[in-house]
Amino acid sequence: MTLRTLFTAVGRLEKRTGGPGKSYPVIVLGGKDYMVDLQEMLVWTSLNWRIIKREEIGELYGKAVLDYSFTSDRTWSDCVDRLLIRGLLISGSGETDYDALYDLLSAMYIIPATGSFPLRLFSFLKLILIKDVPVSMARRLLRGDRRTPQEMQVMRLAGQTLMSTAEIIKCMEKGIRRLPNEESVLDKLYDDRDTTSDNIAYLVKSSASSKPVILAIANLYLRQQIIFERM
Repeated sequence: MTLRTLFTAVGRLEKRTGGPGKSYPVIVLGGKDYMVDLQEMLVWTSLNWRIIKREEIGELYGKAVLDYSFTSDRTWSDCVDRLLIRGLLISGSGETDYDALYDLLSAMYIIPATGSFPLRLFSFLKLILIKDVPVSMARRLLRGDRRTPQEMQVMRLAGQTLMSTAEIIKCMEKGIRRLPNEESVLDKLYDDRDTTSDNIAYLVKSSASSKPVILAIANLYLRQQIIFERM
């Protein structure tokens, strides 16, 4: 049977200053700055907040290249392979699309990325006054993200302390709503002889909470409400 494989980007994009009037982008992952060239940046940004198959990466990359004039010395596939080796892209495989999605997300750490209301208000005014965007369109910025109860619980847990998708699944399974620090994660989620950070994703896959949490996290990610981190 042919395995299904899905890809996405991890980390976040930030700007660094290299001197007066000079700045450059870096991808921050695990507290470390990663420099990438233009080709790799196009691939990474094409996958950021997307979950797609490998052939779709080439389609998005091709569209992005049209906006730039540069000579490429590698194929997009070579760039994907290098980013996978460096850990800036991740992949998940399985017999079904859900199995591939679970393999992709279960070990990822979840960080809320929701903008504050003042920031949304500033962006709203800028769009109207400077960009001349219709009020009806710009008003969408002021609306909070409309979340399902499952998504709201994921965001509450992720906002308390750094946890992986698998750990959030176990929280849901055990009815845990409050984990104020990393010590409480160890006390409440790793309170038996069998569960370790290496096998927790395997152990909770059969949980009744597994699929609802995976789908909630995937939807939050696609709506740019969270980012993925690796430790």
